[in-house]
Amino acid sequence: MDCSDNNSPAPYSQSLPYITSNNPLQFTIHLPNLNPNSSSTSDPNPNPNLNSDSNSLSDQLLSLAIPTKRRRGRPRSTTSSLDRFNKTLVENSNRVRNLTARTNATSSDASDEIIVINKEATTEALIALTAGFPADSLTDEEIEAKVVSVVGGIEQVNYILIRNHILTKWRVNVSTWITKEMFVDVIPKHCCALLDSAHNYLVSRGYINFGVAPAIKDRIPAEPSKPSVIIIGAGLAGLAAARHLMMFGFKVTILEGRKRPGGRVYTKKMEGGNKVAAADLGGSVLTGTLGNPLGLLARQLSYTLHKVRDKCPLYRVDGKPVDQDLDHKVETAYNLLLEKASTLRQLMGAVSQDVSLGAALETFRQDYENAVYEEEMGLFNWHLANLEYANAGLISKLSLAFWDQDDPFDMGGDHCFLPGGNAKLVQALAENIPILYEKIVHTIRYGSDGVQVVAGGQVFEGDMALCTVPLGVLKGGSIKFIPELPQRKLDGIKRLGFGLLNKVAMLFPYVFWGTDLDTFGHLTDNSSSRGEFFLFYSYATVAGGPLLLALVAGEAAHKFETMPPTDAVTKVLQILKGIYEPQGIEVPEPIQTVCTRWGNDPFSLGSYSNVAVGASGDDYDILAESVGDGRLFFAGEATNRRYPATMHGAFLSGLREAANIAHHAEVRAMGLKVEKKPSKSAHYYATVLDDLFREPDVEFGSFSIIFASKSSDPESPAILRVNFNVPQSRNHGGTRPDRHLSNKLLFQQLQSQFNNQHDLHVYTLLSKQQALDLREVRGGDPMRLNFLSEKLGVKLVGRKGLGPNIDSIIASIKAERGTRKHGSRSLTPKSGIPSLFSSLFLFSNRSTYQFKPKESVS
Repeated sequence: MDCSDNNSPAPYSQSLPYITSNNPLQFTIHLPNLNPNSSSTSDPNPNPNLNSDSNSLSDQLLSLAIPTKRRRGRPRSTTSSLDRFNKTLVENSNRVRNLTARTNATSSDASDEIIVINKEATTEALIALTAGFPADSLTDEEIEAKVVSVVGGIEQVNYILIRNHILTKWRVNVSTWITKEMFVDVIPKHCCALLDSAHNYLVSRGYINFGVAPAIKDRIPAEPSKPSVIIIGAGLAGLAAARHLMMFGFKVTILEGRKRPGGRVYTKKMEGGNKVAAADLGGSVLTGTLGNPLGLLARQLSYTLHKVRDKCPLYRVDGKPVDQDLDHKVETAYNLLLEKASTLRQLMGAVSQDVSLGAALETFRQDYENAVYEEEMGLFNWHLANLEYANAGLISKLSLAFWDQDDPFDMGGDHCFLPGGNAKLVQALAENIPILYEKIVHTIRYGSDGVQVVAGGQVFEGDMALCTVPLGVLKGGSIKFIPELPQRKLDGIKRLGFGLLNKVAMLFPYVFWGTDLDTFGHLTDNSSSRGEFFLFYSYATVAGGPLLLALVAGEAAHKFETMPPTDAVTKVLQILKGIYEPQGIEVPEPIQTVCTRWGNDPFSLGSYSNVAVGASGDDYDILAESVGDGRLFFAGEATNRRYPATMHGAFLSGLREAANIAHHAEVRAMGLKVEKKPSKSAHYYATVLDDLFREPDVEFGSFSIIFASKSSDPESPAILRVNFNVPQSRNHGGTRPDRHLSNKLLFQQLQSQFNNQHDLHVYTLLSKQQALDLREVRGGDPMRLNFLSEKLGVKLVGRKGLGPNIDSIIASIKAERGTRKHGSRSLTPKSGIPSLFSSLFLFSNRSTYQFKPKESVS
């Protein structure tokens, strides 16, 4: 995309990347260029050194992508995150292969050799990625569990190969129980300790040997031998934790306020007129089936999943179909606006945490709205409704900075329905689990001696408790904690958003809408009601009968809570008749209808979580923290930073807390005290990275480098930081007074401004050899910048642009250097980003945006 105008600046003039724009929907990003024979507006090649598997491009300063979350309601044939991993996997496997050859050729000690288990190392690494493991490094949890004696080096490589191999073997047949003995013939004897370490880690954390297969259920002992655990809530998180804890030998009791298990996963049987259908009124879509644990449960039960087909026609207010070319045009424009919002948040830095996504989109949309027809605006509003559905929240309340923070962890794969409803999974998980129904918990006491959970007039005592109630219930305050929860957790509960999605389920006497699609959409003529029955799910192929569901999102979902059911059904039927009767298709009266009211449900008080203005992904981690020295634990989708607002996120959080409970019980039984772990938040790693760069391995000019390993391997990772001094941007193109009006929503949300001068740190990931080559470049910083962009095709990005998997490298470097005490600095690093005013000038006045680096000292 090249939209530069005749006023584009001359080739490189002491500048970092800049942006030019001649259209409110289009802009071009340029890297500095010192080559007089090449165009200054050419788009550089993507940086092959960045870990794209972990990198959400929408979080990068200079790279743009479409966040996956916006597609939840309307399937699209898009490149999955796993497809993006392939290039990285090939590079990593080649690096390991080369390292293996060099190491094994020169080593006489078997323990210093990289093992070769089979020829499928790359395939096995891909499977490990679907479970959330980095391609060539350890997770934070593995480092904390001390799965290897030394972080980095040959031992770690061998551990990763063994870990991936065990995980792959279980994925081949998830109905088996995987033992260490299955691998003794393929794992060298000198790696037996690593085999023990990898197997124990995968089993204890619930990466393998979990679920409802007979071979796994048979492992639950007849009598518990370990402490008692009270679980509040029989949703997916509570059920997953209960099964895993029972397998470990714990005595488990679940207290559930409803008359049924499943929580927000609720399948209702609808029937009448000899028609029967299963309607998922709560969680319905398995989002991304590659690695999805609920997909693995379905395999154990021999259930076949139904892929939600891509076809999703849209219909206008008058019922006529939307022209496909127009649909594509508006969707492209909508995606460009989201890309602009993604770029704006990087330019704003920390200020974007106090600004809503809606304010940014509204600012840009006003330019768009003045140049389009009414039908195009209707389409645009439909996409916004879809976005609000995906987040169960109003875009006016979603954080511009972090609304899509979970995108890098997209599992990939198809979105699917489970024929017969998700209650089939719930029923299998709840089988033979001690659940006490209609036990409404109102008090939880916790202390050094254990816990007491009060439900009605009954008191349940245990050694530990796991609270899995929805975030809406925690916000509502219906459960009293004694002592009160730490202020840190209370603040996190308050900051995170908890939104609303409602549905109208209708059982008809026959299918009149066709069976060649699973979804279709409907436009409205009012932006405030854009989410009202905007999307229809056809369950005819999976529910067992002619079932149709209409979704209500955004502001309309809140109004729907008080709408009489008869009015709601009448509106839906009017929409359906407007679509199908002009085609000569009669719309019959429904046999049975059901309207959800999740906002008024006392056991949920909403649908699922989102990152609201002022919140961040860190708040999910805060909600997940245990309290009371390992007596009270928390699980649920709102405690899962990687997979919030999903059924599998809730399930995985239950497995996570089962492992944490078992760990605390084991340590307590040994008479030891569990070491308090620092919160591994984005701020934490930013602080650690800041600390590491206090003593870089190599420093020259404005460039500094830290190496991930002290080994001589030229392909080992290196983190490069470039330091720029950024003057406050000014509008060189003149300001049109009326322009400020379109930006007032952003200005109203600003509570702070920046100083006139900032240090900007931008980063990239290189190999050790590339870093050393960069050091040898002569001509100062300008020539080095040119070398990065022209020779290496590197893009410099903000800290978040490095992606979350860089955290593993940071942790590895920190561990290798030894423990260092961090200074008591603010958790928010210097932003180094221009003020919001200059960021807005970038888009509103189409000015050239340039950074000037410090003087080169070489």
